[in-house]
Amino acid sequence: MPEGKEHPFDGLQPPKDDKPDFEHEKIERLQRAMYSRSLSPNIKDKPRRELEELPPQVGEDWTHHERKLESSLIAPRTIGLTRYILRAVIIAAITFFVGALAFFGYYFFFGAGSTPASPGNIDISVSGPLQVQSGEPTELQVAVVNRNRVALELADLVITYPKGTRSPTDHATDLPSQRISLGTIEPGGRRQGTVSAVFSGIEGDRAGIKVELEYRLQNSSAIFVSSTDYLMTFASSPLTLSIEGNSETIAGQPIEFKVTVASNTDAPVKDVLFTANLPFGFTVISNDPKPQAGNLWTLGDINPGQKKVVTIRGTISGETGDERIFRFTAGTRTTPQDKAISTVLTDYAHHLTVSNPFLGLAILINKDASQGTAVAGPGEVVNVSVTYQNNLSAPITDAVVVAQLSGLDIDGATVKSNDGFYRSSDKVVLWDKTTEPALANLSTGEKGSLNFSFLMPASEDLKDVRDPKLTITVKAAGKRISETNVPETLQATAVQSVRAASDLQLIAQGLYYSNPFGSSGPMPPKANSETTYAIVFSLTNTTNEIQNSVVKATLPAYVRWTGIYSPSGADITFNQNDGTVTWKVGTIDANVGVNGSLPKQAAIAIGITPSTSQIGQQPVLVKSITLTGKDSATSLNVSRTADDVTTNIIGDQGFLPSNATVVK
Repeated sequence: MPEGKEHPFDGLQPPKDDKPDFEHEKIERLQRAMYSRSLSPNIKDKPRRELEELPPQVGEDWTHHERKLESSLIAPRTIGLTRYILRAVIIAAITFFVGALAFFGYYFFFGAGSTPASPGNIDISVSGPLQVQSGEPTELQVAVVNRNRVALELADLVITYPKGTRSPTDHATDLPSQRISLGTIEPGGRRQGTVSAVFSGIEGDRAGIKVELEYRLQNSSAIFVSSTDYLMTFASSPLTLSIEGNSETIAGQPIEFKVTVASNTDAPVKDVLFTANLPFGFTVISNDPKPQAGNLWTLGDINPGQKKVVTIRGTISGETGDERIFRFTAGTRTTPQDKAISTVLTDYAHHLTVSNPFLGLAILINKDASQGTAVAGPGEVVNVSVTYQNNLSAPITDAVVVAQLSGLDIDGATVKSNDGFYRSSDKVVLWDKTTEPALANLSTGEKGSLNFSFLMPASEDLKDVRDPKLTITVKAAGKRISETNVPETLQATAVQSVRAASDLQLIAQGLYYSNPFGSSGPMPPKANSETTYAIVFSLTNTTNEIQNSVVKATLPAYVRWTGIYSPSGADITFNQNDGTVTWKVGTIDANVGVNGSLPKQAAIAIGITPSTSQIGQQPVLVKSITLTGKDSATSLNVSRTADDVTTNIIGDQGFLPSNATVVK
């Protein structure tokens, strides 16, 4: 290259630096080319290259798994608990603030704080004995203090006493309440005094006294009240009750109670009433004195030290081991016109246990030992067996057993007994040592039986009797030697009833000539030809109502149900699957079909087409005829059956026996 000529790339040589700056060299070379006269024409515009979207060299989704830190490192549990407690404290503080604001707002604008005097600033104190003697005067100290800034005008002290309180000056006058005028009580003023009354109640009971202060304020017509209560306990009763009577007895044996009502106070008890609440099964024989009404006695005034006695006699029924409670009460009434105790002053509960009778008795009807009521049909023979057993630990001598027949009138001539005697004058069967030697001396635990029989009345004799029942009451008496070697008479009782079952009858009758629906077809019936009949069901009943009665019958396969029946309102249905006809009768009243009354009836229409195999026979028209129901008097289920009805319909007017057989 000629000397002095500048090489076009000389300026672009890399610097002799240890770290060449290539970017800087490129810029310098470009500048030389642009400002050089020889090189600038060589620079050409390069075509522009369109921008392209370059795909990212790194994926859009980038996940980096970090090691999980323990929760305690992020937020310890104590921080969460502290936040919860702080939040609760803040809520409680806000609630308390709102509640206090509402309370004081109400108090000062609407409540007691809005008035110049508040009942809360009035002190009422009552002092006296915590235990009082019932029936004796008692004094109470009452004090009232006004701590308000204003006076209490027209103040009245109102004392409400418990029920039965009497005046201390007149024990016969009731003292339900007392009003004492205190006038005006100035601010800071005090009023006190003593009240006296006679309180009545049962020992150990508590009673309350209500003390109220009624007052007005200046320039106000409203009445304000402040009150307090005072409780006391009764240390004793003004009356006492004592009972003389057995705590154990035998069912049916007479027992006696002597109830003594005595005064327990130094003052008279006015207008005393006495009541006896007798248990179930106790039957009163006599009372001394007689009650004023029911089980209420008026004893009048009882003075200090005075006693009054009420005697009650009777018998009790029950099973061995049963316990009966007799509750006796004495007290006073508010007015002489009252028919009940208004204030109870004393009461007592007497427990009585029913024990085994000295002679255990049982009655068996037709060998049935079930107690209560037996059932026998009209004209049926009833066999009665009376069993006995000595339940004592000592022998029984001269035992006598009597069976009393009452209620239904039976024929005395039908009463039979091999070991006893029937006394027709009072309808009694009697056994003693003359008829049964074993009754002369019964050792401990000895058993035996006594027997008799009778005939129930026939249906004709029961036609006019409603609910016929015969009661058999067996009583036994005997003697035992007591611990003092004195003969003691004992008694025992057993009762059994025999009800007469209702004479219920079911009759089924076939009709052709008297067919209420009209008959068709040949008579006598002919093979392969249909003949129609009517079947009539008749029900009669004597003494007892029969409930839920149903009549059922079955039609053979060769008999057709026509769907016609009478009366039209009867509940009669036919089951095509088994050929059963059902008549739901319902209630059959007593004396239906007897004493000239009409029986209960229903009729159905059927048709029979005999087969040639039945020529010369009398085919069945209706079979399996039954009646079921429940006897309302005996509560027993009853059932009756009727004979099958065939083509031999004897009883149909105009029917001849020769018409009963199927012909060819």
